[in-house]
Amino acid sequence: MSSAGKILIVDDDPDFLEYTRIVLESQGYHVRTAATTELALNMMREHKPDIVLLDVMMSYVLDGLNVARQMRDDPELRDVPVIMISAIVSRQEAGLFPTDEYLAVDTFMTKPVDPADLLKQVARLIRHNDGKMNKEG
Repeated sequence: MSSAGKILIVDDDPDFLEYTRIVLESQGYHVRTAATTELALNMMREHKPDIVLLDVMMSYVLDGLNVARQMRDDPELRDVPVIMISAIVSRQEAGLFPTDEYLAVDTFMTKPVDPADLLKQVARLIRHNDGKMNKEG
């Protein structure tokens, strides 16, 4: 079992939210979900998560990237690790995905997400962020 990190999953696909929540909760993580970017940002500001899993395409193309940028511009949220998750690389919208600019994410994963790989990435980023916080504190 992991140390119970707080995870926010942001995706407009209810099946993905439920599947991912079950995978993460099976390892002891405290999981909250948001189906919109507005709700997600409000939830992050109210109860800062240890990590955010963020879909790229929600209400519009690249919606998730805009949320990640807003997080990096917010002093309270800029240190929260972000795993960007999307099927965009296999869609025609892939050409819209920025390739030459800084992406404000820590890891990028494609759907369908392998549960073992997801758990590995989440644990790695939480450990890394805990280490940074201990050095700063």
